[in-house]
Amino acid sequence: MKLIIGLGNPGKNYDRTRHNIGFMCIDALAEKWNVTLSESKFKGMYTVVHRPEGKVMLLKPLTYMNLSGECVRPIMDYFDIDVEDIIVIYDDLDLETGKLRLRQKGSAGGHNGIKSLIQHIGTQEFKRIRVGISRPPVGMKVPDYVLSKFSKEEEPVIEQAIEKVVQACEASLSKKFIDVMNEFN
Repeated sequence: MKLIIGLGNPGKNYDRTRHNIGFMCIDALAEKWNVTLSESKFKGMYTVVHRPEGKVMLLKPLTYMNLSGECVRPIMDYFDIDVEDIIVIYDDLDLETGKLRLRQKGSAGGHNGIKSLIQHIGTQEFKRIRVGISRPPVGMKVPDYVLSKFSKEEEPVIEQAIEKVVQACEASLSKKFIDVMNEFN
């Protein structure tokens, strides 16, 4: 089974904030596949989708961003999912808003959700899709910025990015991730 994880924070006050781009992508995949994340286990909401390429789990950890690994590791263990079969979607301050960067491994790069995953999974070698949210304007603190909503000007750019993430996730089900990287980076 493949596992696609979107990182974010639970709760209405975090809906559509920059830090929740991973949740937004999982929601878009669920909508496209006509499913809802109705199952709950190990501090996460998920669903398992039976696709022509095989079973795919969509997961939103509800542990808050900084503790994402506390949800993901038990899910991987319970459902016997290998680290090679996961993709993590999350926000990246160092990429221009809406730009995607797909990687097969890497450090946390200061992202606390990824730090938690690396700590709990025990490796940096997992596939990831980073979605650019740009840096905060001068004078704005990073925590305030990542928990803010996208501007009206940014919304169409983010919607296009989410659609590309959906396409990349779908492509990854039938292609090697290196080929998906070449197509979407």
